[in-house]
Amino acid sequence: MDKQSKIYLAGHTGLVGSALGRCFRGNGFTNIVTRELAELDLTRQAAVEAFYQAEKPEVVVVAAAKVGGIHANNTYPAEFIYQNLMIEANLIHGAWQNGVKKLLFLGSTCIYPKFAPQPIKEESLLTAELEPTNEAYAIAKIAGIELCKFYRRQYGCNFISMMPTNLYGINDNFDGQNSHVLPALMRRFHEAKVRGDASVTCWGTGSPRREFLYVDDLAAAGLFLLQNYDGEQHLNVGSGEDQTIRELAETVRDVVGFRGEILWDATKPDGTPRKLTDVSRIHALGWHHRTSLRDGLHTVYDWYCRNKA
Repeated sequence: MDKQSKIYLAGHTGLVGSALGRCFRGNGFTNIVTRELAELDLTRQAAVEAFYQAEKPEVVVVAAAKVGGIHANNTYPAEFIYQNLMIEANLIHGAWQNGVKKLLFLGSTCIYPKFAPQPIKEESLLTAELEPTNEAYAIAKIAGIELCKFYRRQYGCNFISMMPTNLYGINDNFDGQNSHVLPALMRRFHEAKVRGDASVTCWGTGSPRREFLYVDDLAAAGLFLLQNYDGEQHLNVGSGEDQTIRELAETVRDVVGFRGEILWDATKPDGTPRKLTDVSRIHALGWHHRTSLRDGLHTVYDWYCRNKA
């Protein structure tokens, strides 16, 4: 992939897509094609086919997806499986039809079994049952990996897949109901600080362990793999470090500056007990994350205060 390659970045307005756009442009890739949802509905096959025929991109990055936290996944499983299946199927099939030179599919480490051995190796895929609270999303993302694999095997397509761990960063979704754990915590602590509340109640027991990666580090990994990787094996992308949700909440509270107490509602679901990725494969290729959790949180909170609060 050279600097003149025509890149279609699907999902360019989201957390991941916007970070990829910043990364590409910051590294001299300026021939980037994007479409707003109002212009192109990726769940519609005819619309996607017409787009490919008109634009003829050389590189496709599938960062478009319906995403959300435990509440959203539990509440809207039909939408999560349907929309994600349609988006990836249309984009991957269309890439083959139109001779796309390289495609990068972005999944999620929620593809792995609920009780996968830790840290989770890529080989754990499809070895046991999934976490029920995000099963619909996980099945859709597994299908995307398999699509890339089988189009590669049958047609020789250079389609690769990367599985990011839990991501956070600027341009995240801070919705009170449907956001992921980290932006939800940040908003909750900020609003409690503004109101002068004595405490904040968080979901679950606080005992599950989670890994987090700053989204700009993920974007750098995406560009790195587009330039340096052509393998069939999907690759984990993460920090290789984790902490409990309780520790995370305390760190977010400190960054936000909330001085009250943290309470835990154990009647709410915890989700997967632990989800730490084995990132030895991508490390062996030469990529490592750069941003510490606390540094990343400070950057995100500064952005949140300027743009969302």
